[in-house]
Amino acid sequence: MYDFAPAQVADKATLYADLLSAADALTAGEPDIVANMANLSALIWQYLPDLNWAGFYRMVGDELVLGPFQGKPACIRIPLGRGVCGTAAATRTTQLVEDVHAFPGHIACDAASASEIVVPVVHDGRLIGVLDLDSPRAARFDSADAQGLEALISRIAARIG
Repeated sequence: MYDFAPAQVADKATLYADLLSAADALTAGEPDIVANMANLSALIWQYLPDLNWAGFYRMVGDELVLGPFQGKPACIRIPLGRGVCGTAAATRTTQLVEDVHAFPGHIACDAASASEIVVPVVHDGRLIGVLDLDSPRAARFDSADAQGLEALISRIAARIG
């Protein structure tokens, strides 16, 4: 069994470097994409403070479908271009939203969510889905979070797609 307890760190760069190492070790050699998504969701939930939801939406056909996650029950299907997740998927760009209530077309799965970051998962040019993190704290996510999560997705995309 793995013990991936996050250490107390002073900066996000170190936190994300540790998270990346843990994610790499946890998914290395495991071919099951659902198992890897589930463990990654739990790992992110454990490592990153101030989250109320962490998980994946998978690209199935022409829409996003709920995948493994940590948090309250969530919306099951999201059309491309709708909400933060659908926008990230349609544009294939990370969406960093300081105030979800100001985001046009925001889909409120949990009324407690105040900010959100969504990173598209692309492997071999194919959109696999998105990694979605929500926080009850406004402006919880910043460019350091975006860089850290994009590096994580870049490293593990082949293991979840």
